[in-house]
Formats: sequence, structure tokens, C-alpha cells
Amino acid sequence: MKHLITHLARQREALLALVIVLLTCAVGLRAPLFISASSLHNLLTDSTLLIMLALAQMFVIITRGIDLSVASNLALSGMMAALLAAKMPTLPVPVIILVAVSIGLVLGLLNGWLIGYLELPPIVVTLGTMSVYRGLVFVLSGGAWVSSHHMPPAFIAFPLSQFLGMTHLVWIALGVIVLTWYMARYTRYGRDLYAIGNAPTSARYVGINSAQRLLMVYAFSGAMAGLCGYLWVARYAVAYSEIAYGFEFTVIAACVIGGVSIAGGAGTVTGAVLGGLFLAVINNALPIIKVSPFWQSALTGLVILSAVIINARSNRKAGRQILPLHLPTRSAA
Repeated sequence: MKHLITHLARQREALLALVIVLLTCAVGLRAPLFISASSLHNLLTDSTLLIMLALAQMFVIITRGIDLSVASNLALSGMMAALLAAKMPTLPVPVIILVAVSIGLVLGLLNGWLIGYLELPPIVVTLGTMSVYRGLVFVLSGGAWVSSHHMPPAFIAFPLSQFLGMTHLVWIALGVIVLTWYMARYTRYGRDLYAIGNAPTSARYVGINSAQRLLMVYAFSGAMAGLCGYLWVARYAVAYSEIAYGFEFTVIAACVIGGVSIAGGAGTVTGAVLGGLFLAVINNALPIIKVSPFWQSALTGLVILSAVIINARSNRKAGRQILPLHLPTRSAA
């Protein structure tokens, strides 16, 4: 059964990769500029923030959770980073990044504590904190914008500066991909998350500290949102209260399209990356071939519905892995 599930996952990922290539080539035939080296490089850069957030969201969804506050966390962390840079223009960029990540981490820890230790429903908790964090963006900024002329040049330049022919955004995203792949495949922490998503009761029986793991997974999601908050405002050189409004649904869509099961317990790093790339191609390609924004939303929604149907059929055919109850108990991590 385990090999069957792995085979289906890999087949789905290969098909999604093929669809991305075919879609890119099809749009390139209509608009050759789309497949130029500079255009593909920009497409890759544009996909990085979505991919990083989707990877963190993947871990949350694997545990049968959801983080609807991720975009609001990004907005608050990004706004605070922009305000800090505007007030203290001589502050080194790494320090500002650390502050943004720390803010996101604290916000994520709040979600994790409410969900893991108070055992509140993730969708209710993150829906509430989504509104709170978004409101704080307006309160702390006073509703004002922080534009490029308020920000130090180094603050703005960092994300799109190049190293070995690729932007810092791409290098950071590659680092996140490697980190999450290692966590999911080779660490006890990653295995525990899949166990919690597959069989929460059995996971507790074998000694997995579910509350601690949930605290950590939402903290990771928050820290990633904080990092992307700085990268977002610096990349676009503007911070305002509506930053990334509704982007949490795009992040969740990338996970679903990549084969991450909303029911928990199933999902891969490769799938989440491909889901992010697919949406990035769609969002960049449709305006080029002059598709109405209304149709763009409709097509994206149809893709998401199709992915949900495919996921549901795959789950029914493959079944779900359940941890055997005869495993010896172990001490909580």
C-alpha cells in the first residue's frame, strides 16, 4: 500500500510538471516573448514567495490544519520591517530580516499555542488571527503607505540583487526547498507531522507530543510569513495595509494543486513547489494572451476544483495509512 501511494504521488507530480511545460510552450507559441530567457527568469522570481509560503502551509495541512492568517502575518511583518527601515535607514538589512522573521514567528507561535495546547479548531483560530493581524497593520501604520522614497536603497535592492546569475529571492527559495525537503524526509519532526495527520489518536499512543508539534509547525509557518513579509515589501518597494490581501487562498490553492491532501497526512515538497509554479505560470501567462481578469479567477477556481476532485479520488483508491497500534510507546519529544 505504501508503494502504491508513493507511485500515485510521483505520477501526479510528473503529470503536473508536464502540464507546466506544455502550458509554457503553448503560451510561448502565442507570445514568443514569454519563453525568452529574461521572461522565464522573471517568472521564476515571481513564483518564489508563493512557493515558500506553500511549503510552510504544506506542513500545516499535513497535520489536518490550516493557516488562514499567513497573508495577514506577511502584511504585518512586512509593514513593521518597512517602518523600521524608514525610521532607522542605517540599520543593516540582515537585522531587518531577523526582526521581520521574529515578528512572524511570534504571531505563528500564538496560533500554535491556541491550536496545539488549547485544542481550538485551526480554521477558527487562524480566521480570527487573520482579522486581528490585518487590523494591526492599519493601526500601526496609521493607514499610511511606506513607499520607495521612505525606504533605504539597500533595503529595496536586496531581493532582486543577483548572485551567480540568479536573484537573492531565487536563492532563498532554493534554500527553503532544500530545508523543507530534508525536514519532511529525514527528520523525526517531519515523520511525526505525517503521523499526526494520518492518525492523531495512534500518534498520541506511540508517544508523539502532538501539542508541541503543532506549536512548532505553526511557528514555522509564521516565521516563513515574516521572511516573505520583508521580501514582499522590498521586492515591490511599497508597504500598505492591503498587502497580499487574499493571498492566503492562493497559497492553499498551490498546495491543493500540488497534491497536498486537505484531509491531512499526505503531501510532498515537490508537489507544493510544482503547485506554486503552476499558479505562477497561469498568473503570468493569461494577461499576456489578453485573458480577462474575471476569466483568470474563474480558470484558477476550476483548476483548484479539479485538483480537489483528483485528490479525493486518489484517497478513495489508495486508502489511508494508519499507524499500527502495536508499536511500542516512546517518550514525548
